[in-house]
Amino acid sequence: MVDAARTLFLERGYAATTIEAISDYSDVPSATVYRLFSSKLGILKALLDTCTAGDDQPLAVQERPDVASLFTESDPHKLLVGFAGITTAINQRTNDVYRVLVGAAGSDPAAAELLSTLREQRDRGQGQIARSLARARALKPGLRERDAADLIHALMSPEVYRLLVGDRGWTAERYQQWLATTLNQQLT
Repeated sequence: MVDAARTLFLERGYAATTIEAISDYSDVPSATVYRLFSSKLGILKALLDTCTAGDDQPLAVQERPDVASLFTESDPHKLLVGFAGITTAINQRTNDVYRVLVGAAGSDPAAAELLSTLREQRDRGQGQIARSLARARALKPGLRERDAADLIHALMSPEVYRLLVGDRGWTAERYQQWLATTLNQQLT
């Protein structure tokens, strides 16, 4: 059902995709779709959760072993290179679905609320990176933790990924290298 929804959201857009269309496309009764997801937005949220994590395990990004281990990294350069890799992977998996959500948020208040929640979660998670660097006294002299968090939030954003990879034609590898280099130059 989630794969069917993804296909239809990308082909038709969020507004033009109905639960009935998802039901028909996935060959699952619409009552089952409603029972499992309660709404079209519920399906989009499940799709985003799966894309972000790369699987269907109920773990927040910060709780995943590859992410958690980076917060114990003593070398700030390695920490930032690691997060550049994780950010690139997440952006690769979510880019098209995130664009569906952004489009839906323009006309659907519940989608706008979901988008706001996701941005807040990303801000908190990325704020942990700045906090980790600040605690290790690895930030550039004069760079405040809050300013470092702002830089991280901007540079690691899905919008910058889409601009460089989607609009400007960069490869994901080039973006990842640029992101790692830029984070290190700006923060440490």
